[in-house]
Amino acid sequence: YQRRVRGVVSYCVDNRTTLQKHKQTSDIYTMNVTFDEYGRPFIILREQQQKERLHGIEAHKQHITAAKTISNIMKSSLGPKGMDKMLVSQDGDVTVTNDGATILEKMEVEDQMAKLLIELSKSQDDEIGDGTTGVVVFAGALLEQAELLLDKGIHPLRISRGFELAADIVIKYIDTIADTVSFSPTNLEPLITTVMTSLGSKIVNRYQYKMAKLAVEAVMSVADLERKDVNLDLIKIEGKVGGKLEDTTLIKGIVVDKDWAHPQTPRQVKDARMVILTCAFEPPKPKTTHSLPISTVDQYNEAYKREQEYFTKMIKHIKDSGANMVICQWGFDDEANHLLLANEIPAIRWVGGVEIELIAIATGARIVPRFEEITPQKLGKAGLVKELTFGTTKERMIVIEECSNSKAVTVFIRGGNKMIIEETKRSIHDALCVCRNLIRDNRILYGGGSVEIAASLAVAKAADEIPTIEQYAVRAFADALDAIPLALADNSGLPAIQTLADVKYRQVQEKNPRLGIDCMNVGTCDMKEQFVIEGLHAKRQQILLATQVVKMILKIDDVLKEGSV
Repeated sequence: YQRRVRGVVSYCVDNRTTLQKHKQTSDIYTMNVTFDEYGRPFIILREQQQKERLHGIEAHKQHITAAKTISNIMKSSLGPKGMDKMLVSQDGDVTVTNDGATILEKMEVEDQMAKLLIELSKSQDDEIGDGTTGVVVFAGALLEQAELLLDKGIHPLRISRGFELAADIVIKYIDTIADTVSFSPTNLEPLITTVMTSLGSKIVNRYQYKMAKLAVEAVMSVADLERKDVNLDLIKIEGKVGGKLEDTTLIKGIVVDKDWAHPQTPRQVKDARMVILTCAFEPPKPKTTHSLPISTVDQYNEAYKREQEYFTKMIKHIKDSGANMVICQWGFDDEANHLLLANEIPAIRWVGGVEIELIAIATGARIVPRFEEITPQKLGKAGLVKELTFGTTKERMIVIEECSNSKAVTVFIRGGNKMIIEETKRSIHDALCVCRNLIRDNRILYGGGSVEIAASLAVAKAADEIPTIEQYAVRAFADALDAIPLALADNSGLPAIQTLADVKYRQVQEKNPRLGIDCMNVGTCDMKEQFVIEGLHAKRQQILLATQVVKMILKIDDVLKEGSV
């Protein structure tokens, strides 16, 4: 093969005009022969060039194919009849979920464009908390339509511009069809009804009302209605395997996954005045390596006496402040444990930093870094601190209730196994986010694909008034909006295209933008009657985020890898 290549190169040098004759052979087709500024020939293999560089329409198509693959995986998880995915990690940990952000986060993806969709879902989860599956499905549908427009020869930037125009039309249109939900601290039913929609596709949908009510009560406990703000960091979600899902409760206080430091400690403390320590309950230690040689009994007794003095001084600081309970971030040895019990001071040790902060917020305590700084003003107050036991197991948890500042609450989840607990945590998180969004902006839309169908009709109508080539992209955007109701119908076992056509026809004839896909076979397509509701802010964010990511993907037309030609 090398002799043939050298022959071809020497022939090219001697007789360049007859090079075309040799292109009839397969060897010449797999390479490019070119010459430098001195007339010396060198060869570029075409296959090698293709492996290292993607350019133009080929780059666009590869990016779109990768993103569509992710979208198609997520499509079957959309809606109340969506399927779950089982994800098995390298360590053998199993996760069963239909939460879009969780599925994409745990997927191992190599392609950079596919990673953009994963980031898209994460952005939706961070900003809104719900709609993570729908935003990926919609972005995939937009890219599918973009591929068809590229095949027609339309420039990617014109497509991006058309998608941007269509997104603006949709945002303005959904503002006109939005409703408002009115609620108050004494009337939470409208909020509960709205939050139930986000739980309809989750594993907890059997107890949809109970979980929605629990989530709303948790948010209202920490909400500042005057500022329309909710700090979700004040809501702790804790789970323990065992019991039934309906045993899940809301605790107006903090649950700590620890037990009392000493087994003979009383099981509950009333009118607790607690000191929160972030220093170790033990004598000070030098930071350098040291040794203390002891050769006689008197020396040992002296060392023991000094250690006792340290512990006695620590206990005195606690008792002088009026505290009757200790929560420590670090551990303490058996001597300290015995002295605390002897002085009737219950203690909890090895409490995490996040839990320490929540306990301090709930009880009004100040975190104390040194024993010398303990004062009565820095103590936290709680009406009751008790220990919970679970069935026949030895597992225990501490519950701090009736706190002086009841802002911090805990959602305590029970379930048959760890997978159910984790999926319920994700479901409750989505419900909390939906409720928070409604407090910030109480405008709502009706779900079931009704918004997408109505917006699709509005965008298709507006496309006829656009004189430039962008009208093709605007129509394609309208077709992409249909992907959501099509996926809902398909996942519900309905004939997708026929169902969509029927609902579109009825929306136009009845001029009712609330008509959507009857996924639950209730008998009516009016989503207002079915109480299928979603927040306006969430839907607006979905449209904008998906459009931005698609524009970003369409602007990339060249991929140069390291060492490329």
